[in-house]
Amino acid sequence: MKEPDDQDVDGGTSDRSKSDGGQSSKSETKSHTREGLEDTTEETITEGEESYLEEEGSDLDNVEGGSGSSEYDYPDSVKTSQEPPVPEAEEELKKKISESFFYNYMELASTPFVTPDSDIPLTFLELIHSFGYDCRKRANLQLLDSSTLLYVAGNQLILLNVKTKEQTYLRSSSGEGIGAIGVHPHKTYFTVAEKGSFPKIIIYEYPSLKPYRVLQDGTERAYTYVDFNYTGTLLASIGSYPDYTLTIWNWKEEQPMLRTKAFSQEVFKVTFNPEDDEQLTTSGSGHIKFWEMAFTFTGLKLQGSLGRFGKTATTDIEGYVELPDGKVLSGSEWGNLLLWEGSLIKVELCRTGTKTCHHGPINQITLDEGEVITAGSDGCVRIWDFETIDTADTIDETGLLEIEPINELRVGKNVNLFSMIKMNETGNNFWLAQDANGAIWKLDLSFSNITQDPECLFSFHHGPIEALTVSPVTYLMATTALDCSIRIYDFASKTPLVQMKFKQGGTALTWAPRTVNYPGAQIVVGFEDGVVRILELYDPKGLTIFTGRKKISDADIHFKQVFKPHTAQVTALAYERDGEILATGSKDHTVFFFEVERDCKPIGYIKTPGPVCQLKWSTLSHPESTLLIICENGYVLQAPYPPINEEEDNHDVLSYEISDMPIRYFHFSSIKSKIMRLMEIEKREKQKELKAKEREARRKKLEEEMGEDGEKELQEEEEEEEEPLPELFFPPTPSPILCGFYSEPEKFWVSLGGYDAGFLYHCQFPPYDKNSDFKTQKDEPFDFRLLKDTEDNPIQTITFSFDQSMMFCGMRNGAIRVYVLHQNDVSLTSLEHYWHFNVHDNNYGCVRRISTSFDDRFLVTAGADSNIFIFNIFSEFVLKKGTKAKVPSPRFGIEMEPVPEDIEDPKAYSIENARRKREHDKLMKEVEEIKAGKREKIKALRNEFQKLLEMNKELPKHMQFKRTDFNLDSEIRSEINRSTVYKIQEVENELAWEKERCELGLKKLQRRFRDSLESDIIVVHAIESDHKVSSYRLVKPSKYSKLKQVSQSDRRPSKLERLEKEGPGRRDSVKDAGGNINIQEESMIEKGNKFRPKTLSEIMVENQIEKTRKLILKAERAQLKIQQRKKEWEELYRSKPDDDYEDPKDVQAIKEAQVYMGDFNLKTALDYKIPEHMRINAAKKEEELGHLDSMVYTKKVHMNKCILSLRDFKVAVVEEIQCLVQEVKNIQSTLHVSKHVPIPQTPQIHSEEVPEKRFQYDEETLMRFKQHRWKIQIKKPSLVEQVGSVTTIGKSSDLTSRESSVKFSGVSRLGSDLQMEFEKAEPTDVELEIMKRDEVKHVYMQQYLVNRIKELIVTFDAELRLLRHQKLKLDTQIKLSDLHHVTLFQEILLLKNFEKQENILQERVNSLDKEEQDMQWKINDTLKEMEDKKNEIIKLQEQEKALYAGFQAALGENNKFANFLLKVLKKKIKRAKKREVEGDADEEEESDESNEDESSLEDDEDESGSEDEVLDDSICPTGCDAALFELALQLREKRLDIEEAFVEEKKIVDNLKKEYDTLSKKVKVVAMNLEVAEEALEAYQREKQQQLNEVLVVIPLKLHQIEYMVFGEIPSDLSGTLVFSNHSLGRLQERIVQLQEENTRQQKLNKECRERRKMLIREKREMAKNIQKMEQTVRQLMVSKFGRVIDLEALQTLSVNTTLEELKIKKLRKELMNAKEMKMWEQKIAQARWELMMKTKEHTKKLHQMNDLCIEKKKLDSRLNTLQNQQGNAFQGPRKADVMARKKITELIHIQAEKILALKEEISLLRKKGGLLLPPIQSVQHH
Repeated sequence: MKEPDDQDVDGGTSDRSKSDGGQSSKSETKSHTREGLEDTTEETITEGEESYLEEEGSDLDNVEGGSGSSEYDYPDSVKTSQEPPVPEAEEELKKKISESFFYNYMELASTPFVTPDSDIPLTFLELIHSFGYDCRKRANLQLLDSSTLLYVAGNQLILLNVKTKEQTYLRSSSGEGIGAIGVHPHKTYFTVAEKGSFPKIIIYEYPSLKPYRVLQDGTERAYTYVDFNYTGTLLASIGSYPDYTLTIWNWKEEQPMLRTKAFSQEVFKVTFNPEDDEQLTTSGSGHIKFWEMAFTFTGLKLQGSLGRFGKTATTDIEGYVELPDGKVLSGSEWGNLLLWEGSLIKVELCRTGTKTCHHGPINQITLDEGEVITAGSDGCVRIWDFETIDTADTIDETGLLEIEPINELRVGKNVNLFSMIKMNETGNNFWLAQDANGAIWKLDLSFSNITQDPECLFSFHHGPIEALTVSPVTYLMATTALDCSIRIYDFASKTPLVQMKFKQGGTALTWAPRTVNYPGAQIVVGFEDGVVRILELYDPKGLTIFTGRKKISDADIHFKQVFKPHTAQVTALAYERDGEILATGSKDHTVFFFEVERDCKPIGYIKTPGPVCQLKWSTLSHPESTLLIICENGYVLQAPYPPINEEEDNHDVLSYEISDMPIRYFHFSSIKSKIMRLMEIEKREKQKELKAKEREARRKKLEEEMGEDGEKELQEEEEEEEEPLPELFFPPTPSPILCGFYSEPEKFWVSLGGYDAGFLYHCQFPPYDKNSDFKTQKDEPFDFRLLKDTEDNPIQTITFSFDQSMMFCGMRNGAIRVYVLHQNDVSLTSLEHYWHFNVHDNNYGCVRRISTSFDDRFLVTAGADSNIFIFNIFSEFVLKKGTKAKVPSPRFGIEMEPVPEDIEDPKAYSIENARRKREHDKLMKEVEEIKAGKREKIKALRNEFQKLLEMNKELPKHMQFKRTDFNLDSEIRSEINRSTVYKIQEVENELAWEKERCELGLKKLQRRFRDSLESDIIVVHAIESDHKVSSYRLVKPSKYSKLKQVSQSDRRPSKLERLEKEGPGRRDSVKDAGGNINIQEESMIEKGNKFRPKTLSEIMVENQIEKTRKLILKAERAQLKIQQRKKEWEELYRSKPDDDYEDPKDVQAIKEAQVYMGDFNLKTALDYKIPEHMRINAAKKEEELGHLDSMVYTKKVHMNKCILSLRDFKVAVVEEIQCLVQEVKNIQSTLHVSKHVPIPQTPQIHSEEVPEKRFQYDEETLMRFKQHRWKIQIKKPSLVEQVGSVTTIGKSSDLTSRESSVKFSGVSRLGSDLQMEFEKAEPTDVELEIMKRDEVKHVYMQQYLVNRIKELIVTFDAELRLLRHQKLKLDTQIKLSDLHHVTLFQEILLLKNFEKQENILQERVNSLDKEEQDMQWKINDTLKEMEDKKNEIIKLQEQEKALYAGFQAALGENNKFANFLLKVLKKKIKRAKKREVEGDADEEEESDESNEDESSLEDDEDESGSEDEVLDDSICPTGCDAALFELALQLREKRLDIEEAFVEEKKIVDNLKKEYDTLSKKVKVVAMNLEVAEEALEAYQREKQQQLNEVLVVIPLKLHQIEYMVFGEIPSDLSGTLVFSNHSLGRLQERIVQLQEENTRQQKLNKECRERRKMLIREKREMAKNIQKMEQTVRQLMVSKFGRVIDLEALQTLSVNTTLEELKIKKLRKELMNAKEMKMWEQKIAQARWELMMKTKEHTKKLHQMNDLCIEKKKLDSRLNTLQNQQGNAFQGPRKADVMARKKITELIHIQAEKILALKEEISLLRKKGGLLLPPIQSVQHH
């Protein structure tokens, strides 16, 4: 055993016995470690961490080197939290834990407990080895490096070196077990999460194994799982019942970051998402939950989303994995995979045919190198394609999707894979697997040609270890458990030797003493089915037959004997002290005795009142050999030595039960309540004595002080009332007896559980009374021993050392307790001092067996947690290193001994039941013999009756008796018939289950072997020849013929196809939809406002608005008409093609011509470019294979139908021939033999032609099958008798058939005699003529029928030969299709290897192409938006032109103020910028000076005026029209609005240009990347095509098909030839003619297009001339009408001044609002006046008070002066009282003066309007 930092444990301070003496050493370490810690820490802890340090201070006491007890040490936590910290302490608290800081392992680890004042050393027991581990603990197999495993066994953490098998142990700190373990991603740390009250999480550094960090307060009782994040900075932990707390730790700072309750039921697992540390997943009983760290308004919190199962059944989830895109893949209890997306099940994955992915729960799912690995409880590891799972989706309502694994590994039988971890070995793909059935496996998941088979590294028991025994000769031990194995270990050399498996689990075990087997080689094992087996251990190296062999094991087991004494579980085995008797006890309430000397001959058994739990024979110190039988239900029995019958086998005895054995009974009655009452009485007596002594001392003290009064006071004191004693209690259910042992003759000790736990009870058997009833017996122990701390933790098993100086106890909580006893202390008076240590798991590690070695050097314990621990017992003698147990040598001839037939059937008869069955069979045989005699008599009577019936028939009819006359009594016959029917029904009912079972078995066989067949082979034979034709054996279509998958990498559509499909209105439709939504929202708002009542002001405003709207509507209609006309022109111009426009169809045709132009491209060419439509993948190839399979299947079905119809035709022909042959025979019976024609042989239907008849059976077939089975089992006597009875029945049936044949022969003889009589008459002439005619007719008919038979035979044979020829052709085609099938399958396998990388490249191309499309759409949208904005700018310019034109029209001609008004219109003014956001303050901005340059209508003449000229536009000059002036101002506002909008639009256009440039650059980059990706894909496709070209294809050719000749001969080497189809060659030759014709057509079409182009150019010139003429005409008309050329559109759109009308409406609304506001302010003024009046009254009252105070002050001043004058004369010096009085008065005056000043200030404030009231100034008075 190795432990880190091993130190002298005796010198430690962890013992309770040495706690006082360790105080000084602790204080010294504190002073040293405080200095050390100050040097190694950094002052970087924030204020938020101070509370953490306060909480964790008590846990940082136990540190190593710099950790003993530093500034983190707080002896009084309450005072620290209440009192303010000293500044120095604050600085110390703000220090960060150093990176080099470690704890002391010896101070953290749990140590054994030794009672104080005892001489037992702490190292009394030393753990040296462990066989086993907690194989059912989740994730209990971790890997630290390539050769070091980490797992938990009981209370120890074990580090196992796989190469050297060396074990290193780390003890738990709590001593109550370890809950979970985990390893850091960098393998530099590992964490141990413990169990207990508020357990710790200890993080150790590897490989130093020093405790690095300790985390506390994460859960209440135990941790169930821990996990580091991907970077190893965070740690997540899950607690067990009752809190199930999920905690996220900053483990290096020992701080919990987040904490929450994970779920209300058991949580199995928690993990971080490898891609995102802020996401976690937990799973457990009936749930899975997805967590996310989110920032809320209260800080960082964990938010959980519970997975909803929906239609899927709720399941416990053991294994899951987070996928990179956030989805989670989990397992289920029934073995399918569940894909979760957003807390919902996206799809449930299963295998083909709705088979589950695993048979049973999936325990682990791992994502490794792009593959999903699942491990299940069925012992299988399956590899799944990640892409298929990631893209999986439901296809129907079932929610199931069928997929198949890529690879599969079946580890072995009875393997339950619980977890797996990958080994970091370069070049290998090895994994270590935790088997829940007790093994550790090494798996190779490379799935290559050199893949290794699964290797079992270690194998242990799983489940509770039921029994353990130690060799009496050497250091060997044997164990057994319910896992059906018996294992032999050499615990001295720490090696397992051999194991043996059986059908049932072992429950009891004992090693035969040397008196039975001197070499110590014999082991007796009891099993759960009641069987006892005797095994013999030997060293196979001693066998002669093994000489020369290389691999020989160190030990082997010989199966010697087997017998079944019990019908239930064997619980105890014990050899008598002399080795003559073997006793076996069982839960079937029996104890069986065997005589050992004669190969365990059964003696007999006795019955017990309850299930037997232990058997103990008395030792040699007892005068007689007796057996102590301990039952679970409170009974203890003592049986004497059983009587041995000297006879070999007494067959007269019907049972093995020993009825006359004098057994003594002890029925335990609880005395614990009495003991507790006695202990309470003793306690109270002691308290009374102490109180009496205290009272006497007080009395003496009071007498000395007070005398007699003191005695009276003592007498007056009332004595306290005593509490009643605890009542006696007897448990309603007897406490179970756990174990016991003899102390003296007739006396024994027992340990009980339940209520009576906590004591060892000494009992004695009452005297034997044959007539007493033990069931009514109640016996009490006569002595007891109190055991400390065993009230809830009773002793489960007890064993002693060989010298009886030590008593070893195994406790229920997995602890070991050792008591040191005195010599010959049978009464256990020295049961006081003990050594106690927790070894096995505290929750489920109850110690089942404990035993010492033959020399008391070793102690072995076996627990219910599957662990076996080996300890060194403290001794002065040191055992030599390398000590090894000696395996017994084999007996002579052991290898030649036959192995006995094992009892494998759990329902087999026991020894007692077999004897009873034998007696029953004997009785039944006698009965059967009697029945057989009766049957013989009945048979003789039947024969006699048959003779009477025959005699009756020979009598004349009038003398014959009727058949009913023979019935003596009709009731007897009816009763016999009824009983027969009843018996038949009973037999049918008895065989109903067997019948149903056989029918189900037959259906299963049919489903497995026959239902998969659509048609079996039918061989049709020709009649006259040896020709035959056979049908095809057809199975149901393969998966490929059914499969029609969508290709995973479909062909990308070309850009031209995309443009054709999408069209121009893709984005416009989205915008229109958005506009419709806004319109709908506005209409909803209008509807809401419609039903609100209108006020008078709203009505006035609406009338004004309606009036303006009508005027505007008229102008808008005209403008709409103009815009409609412009739109039509724009559409016309837009439809005009560019000069370089090309038709897309022509472009596509040219492209196709370029692709296919030139020579025929061979796939083997190096520059061969695979067209997109010809690219192939695995899915397409599978479709091709499916198409081939379906074609072959169709052809075979058609041929089978033809052959089946031919078979039916043969059946019809055979039937017809049989009829014809019968007719011929009838005809020949009338003809003379000389005229007979040979009859053709009747053809037979062969069994091959009707294979369906193989499944048809009748009663005769079943009888033949039954007789066949009887012949096979003829050895069994019972079956022989049955066969005999059947043969007699057969004989009787033969006899009846023989009699019936005799009857029929008699009848036929009678008929022939009559015929002879008729033949004696001679025929007449007419009859002779008729006979001749009939003869001629019959001869003709005979020849015709024979010819007809021959014709039918020839016709059928011809049909068969024709069909045979067709089938031979089809066989050839099918062979070719099989060759093609092989080729396709090879291509599929090759394509699947390329598929993964191809999909990645294809996805890359698709994503880049999609990105390019999106950018192109954005560019198109940007261009379209720029075009829209340019149109908007043009419209604004047109509006500005229309504005100036309208103003010119309004000015008229010769207006002298025209220049002034134009200047007013064009003047630049400052305007406040309008803000769209409500509530924002208006900000003034100067108008953009560039507007003047950007305006298209401003002339240079307008700018020629003096810039210094001041233009006053606020006043209309005299003589100017006020309306025109107002119009100029309004139009100026409108002009400024247009200019602002123009500037905004131009800014937007500039931004769009920038965006366009950016997108253009991005498109170029993406296009380059797309080109690179396409080239990579093309290169990969080329590589794939080259690999496909290497696949060998078989093409059979005939000689005339080979056109490659060398010198007129076919060359021997055809490797350079090309196989080309005739169809393709003909198509190429036809294409030459087609291209010539197409060239001629295109030349003719080109000539016609040139002529049409010339004509169109001529027409265009004429149209241009016409347009010029029409424009001149329009210009002349405008000048004649208006005097100049004007803008008609601006004139049409001129309407009412909208700005002026809007201002009027605003003015009206403002006036109405002002009126409301004035009314409101008037009300506020009235309220304020009333408040002012009330305040004035209050202030006046205060002035009166001030006046009163002033008067009072004046009076006091005058009085003070008079007093001073009077008192000053009376006394020479001032008195102290006067000084104090003066001081008080002076203070009073100051106070009053301050009050007066305050009141004055308050009055002055109140006089002011809106003064602030302040509270009066309070002076501070010192009392």
